[in-house]
Amino acid sequence: MVGQSSSSKVQALYDLCTTTFTPSGILPSSPAIHKLCCLLDTVHPVDVGLKEENPDYDPGYGFFVLNRLSSAARWMCIFCFPTSSVIPLHDHPGMTVFSKVLYGSLHVKAYDWVEPTCIYESKGSCNSRVKLAKLAVDKVLTAPCGTSVLYPKSGGNLHCFTAVTPCAVLDILTPSYSEDAGRKCTYYHDYPYSPFCTGNGAEISDSKEEDYAWLAEISTPDNLYMHQGVYTGPAVNV
Repeated sequence: MVGQSSSSKVQALYDLCTTTFTPSGILPSSPAIHKLCCLLDTVHPVDVGLKEENPDYDPGYGFFVLNRLSSAARWMCIFCFPTSSVIPLHDHPGMTVFSKVLYGSLHVKAYDWVEPTCIYESKGSCNSRVKLAKLAVDKVLTAPCGTSVLYPKSGGNLHCFTAVTPCAVLDILTPSYSEDAGRKCTYYHDYPYSPFCTGNGAEISDSKEEDYAWLAEISTPDNLYMHQGVYTGPAVNV
């Protein structure tokens, strides 16, 4: 794949996605996941119509869908971040997500729900209902780096992105968000484990307290703003 032109690389990515995923987004086999990750690992900014990595290049906070593709490829999008911008902690219910950092550095903090489900409810508190989660990822990804994958119940299904430098991320989501299908994006605030632990039956013994957090659902943050851009990369045959 390394020797492919920009256009053929994007075409190969499109073709592989359409043959790998079903409309319902059933999790593909391990070999299929590996094959897709290997192809994503070869994708560079220029392949999708972005400039090569440049410390002074900051296209602005937003995203664009690869809208020259057919409706079957709505799960593909690219997010561009200016320095210090944040996509707050949110989930991907029933979804598998492939993330490839195209340029720059991005801090990722991600959790998975603890199973069996552990919910703590308190009376007279503004955060009356929280759910226990375990930290899965807490690190900075700097391009070039390998593709990250999160699964419905592992790998950090709930994550937060913070731009350390101007950066861009190519995401492939399968299946896509759909409120009608019960895949609504929900935002959360994470609280340390200890303030809620006393007397709630959620004592932990197999790991450190800092590996756990209580997550409370919140409304979509008022200061969350993303504008949709226009894909200017290579055309794709569908």
